[in-house]
This record gives sequence, structure tokens and C-alpha cells, in this order.
Amino acid sequence: MTVSAVSTANPNSSGSATVTIFPPNQNPQGGVIKLGSSGGNQNDSSTSGNLITCCGGTLGSLVTRGGTQYILSDNHVLARTDLAAIGESIIQPALVDTSCGQGVFATVGQLSQFYNLEMGTAPKIDAAIAQAVTGAVDPSGNILFLGATTDANNVPLPAAPHAGSGVAASLSMAVTKSGRSTGLTCSTVLSTNATASVQYQKGCGTGTMFSETFTNQVDVAGGSFSAAGDSGSLIVTQNTADPVALVFAGSDADTVGNPVSDVLNFFQSGGNSVTFVGGATHQVIGCTLPVKPASATLTVPSSTASAGGLQKAVAARDAHARELLAYPEVQAVGVGVSYDNPAEPAILLFVNKGQPPRNLPAAVDRIRTRMVEGEPFSERGVLSPEESATLEQSAALPQLVYSISEAEVSRAKIVHEAHVDELMKMDGVQGVGITSSVDSPGEAALMIFLIRGVAHPAIPPVIDGLRTRVRESTRFRAGFGDSQPKRGCSLPSPGKKP
Repeated sequence: MTVSAVSTANPNSSGSATVTIFPPNQNPQGGVIKLGSSGGNQNDSSTSGNLITCCGGTLGSLVTRGGTQYILSDNHVLARTDLAAIGESIIQPALVDTSCGQGVFATVGQLSQFYNLEMGTAPKIDAAIAQAVTGAVDPSGNILFLGATTDANNVPLPAAPHAGSGVAASLSMAVTKSGRSTGLTCSTVLSTNATASVQYQKGCGTGTMFSETFTNQVDVAGGSFSAAGDSGSLIVTQNTADPVALVFAGSDADTVGNPVSDVLNFFQSGGNSVTFVGGATHQVIGCTLPVKPASATLTVPSSTASAGGLQKAVAARDAHARELLAYPEVQAVGVGVSYDNPAEPAILLFVNKGQPPRNLPAAVDRIRTRMVEGEPFSERGVLSPEESATLEQSAALPQLVYSISEAEVSRAKIVHEAHVDELMKMDGVQGVGITSSVDSPGEAALMIFLIRGVAHPAIPPVIDGLRTRVRESTRFRAGFGDSQPKRGCSLPSPGKKP
């Protein structure tokens, strides 16, 4: 950010400076550490020539098994993407925040167990636990900024998540997390039951690249919800602080998390279950403050269909206008852009607000349909593109995601299971999940996650009666920051000249 100052004695005298603000989650902590802070494996570095590259992530939360407390984070944070040995030291802050070990840090745990990313059996997770050093970690499981109250400066206090086994994610669930790089952020669940292909690098800033496919994942909207270094953060509900998922991957549009049920089930041992250390349910006040943290944009950005696309939509609309207007709830039919796939046109059906749709078609001649709900509209019948755009302004702005019924979720699960494998084999597809349609609020949709810039086959508007939805982003990645800032630091090796 840029800070400007003007002299009170001489208004003509002023100056400005650019200041970079880092979340306090990256700082060394005196005494027992809070979770949600920078941390990682003490050996998580690599050397190339006279440069040392150091990595790290987030010490996400505290769990307990058989009376012993463990720090929970990702494999690629604590276990160096399968390269670590049991017993290796876990430190706070991570090497990336201690000038590659030249700054102050404390040993807070020893690596105890991790899921092997390349050899592990389904369900695949990216997780590891480290037995907490007695007296080094807050035994209450407090996480930075997760509190229900604030200090005198209106900064949220630390607090523990709700103790227990967490809850399952649901569409439009309001969630939050506290992590090393972006601190406390707030957003909403965009997709559940997601199958996602995630790219890794074997080592810190170096090593071979490989990809792993995860199933039943939780997708949270917004590239600002997390950044490189937030891996290992615990995603919790905003209203009760119930654990939902473990951050491990993301793109410039989304964050991907392992559902906590899969994580806890993997680490249970000898009849001893694993649960989160915590307290009672509470609201995470940081997501309600007037100056609240970075959040995802939860409205759909406007876009414009191509002239050629609109012509196809007009032709399909005109061929079927009479039958579409025969539906009692349809007041007018127009053309515009699809919200489920902004690269495609849509036939707009202007319908009475609150009147349940009666099996309105999801597509007409392979052109998507989009519902525009409102009070009795001023225009009726067949509308031009210009008339459609004007009339649409009287309707409410669309949301990025809507709640849907269990019946709709069940319908989507059947289609997802039947087609996920074939869709994941398509060029450019990196994920398939369940979400809500924006073209028809209340309906489920199959979310197709595409890699931006990679050619892909045409995505059908409907599969087995279920609408599809397209979301483009950069590649899902974990374990390295690519070009993202503050992923690692590069310093001369000790004893060598730069």
C-alpha cells in the first residue's frame, strides 16, 4: 500500500512511500505458539549453486489422539512432499520466514505421521501430524484471529475452533481461515464432492513435477482466500468455528481443501480416534467487522456474448418462442450471456419471482437458458438483445453460488459419478465438482474446472438432464508457489560469496 503524509506546518510539503504489510502470522511467537502461524519442516530447503531456497507453510490446528496432542498441517508443509523421515523437527516460523534458518525460530514438534502422496490409498489427502513439544504449543488449540471478540484496537483475538470432528461442507457455506500468508480471510464454499488434479513439485523450489488426483474435495471461492504459504490452514465455518477442510492447493480463482473427515479418519490408530482440540462454538468476528479481511467477490462479473453467439441464440429463441411463452411463469424471452458459461450465449427466460418453474428447459437447440426472476416485467413477448439487457437491469444481481436442496445434491451426485472419469480425461479439465447453477438458481450443476489458456473440447450445456457450469483458472498447485510472491527466499549459502 502507499502511505502519504502532508506537513501540518507547511501544506505544500508532502511525501509518500510504498509499504508492504505482512500478516503477523509470519512472525516468531514468544512462549507457547498459536496455530494459524508460519511453520514447517526444519529441513525444507534446497541448494542450487550458491543459493539456498527455503520453504514453509502454516501450522494449521491442534488435534488429539489417545491423550497426545499433535500439530496438523499438510504433507508438503511438514513432510516435505514425502521426502521427510519420521522424527524430523517442525519449527515456527518456517525457514522461509527466518532467512533460511538464520533468524529466530523454535522447535515446536516432531514429525509423527503423514499420508504418502504418491503411494497412499484412497481417499487421497495431503496431510501430516507432528507431536507437539510440551510447553511449545498452546494446548488449548488457539488459532490467530479466530476469536469471537476483539482487542482494544478492534483486532480479532485468537481462539480455538469448535472441538470435535468438524462438519461436512455444503454449498454457499460461509467459511474462514487463518494462515501464514494472507492471515484471516473469509469466503464461501463454491463446490463440493470435487475431483481435482493437483500439480506438485518434489522438493523445495526444485525437483520433478508430478500430479495427483483427489476426490470429494471442498472448493472455496476466491483467489484472495489463500495464497502460497497458507497450505495447512484450517477452514472453519464463520458462524460456529466448526472445522470443515484443510487447505492444501489452489489457483488464482479457488482454494481446494481436504474434507476434515477424511483427514481425521486417516490418522486414527489402534481404536484411538483423532479430534480437534478446541472449545465451544462461536462466531468468527473478523468476518463481520466494518473493516473485514479480503473476501471473495460473491456476485457474478458481467460479460458480453459474441455477436455470432447471440445470432445462434436468437435463431434458437425464435424457433421455440411460442412454446417457451406457453409456460405460465414466463413473461418474456430474450437473449444474453450465460452465467454458467460466460463464453456462451443464453436464451433469457423472464419469469415471475417466487413462482416455482415447471420443468423449464435447461437448453434449447444446445443453447443454454437462463432464468431472470423479477416482479411483473414492463416488457412482454419476444425481446431483442438490447431490450433484454434493459429489462434485466430491474432484476437482482446474481450470486456466485446458491444453496440447493438435498434432492438436487443427490441428483447431481448421480450424474457426477457417472461422468467424472470421462470428463477428467478431457484436455484442459482439471476438476469436476457439484455446485449450484447461476443460470437457474435452485438447480444443481456440474462444475467443470478448466485450465485457462489450454484448449479443451466443447462443454455440453446439459449432461443427463443436469446443467453444467464452467470455471476457468490457473492450474491447481500445491507445494510450491510458482510465480506467487513470498513462497521462498533465496540467500547465499553460508561460507560462500554471492
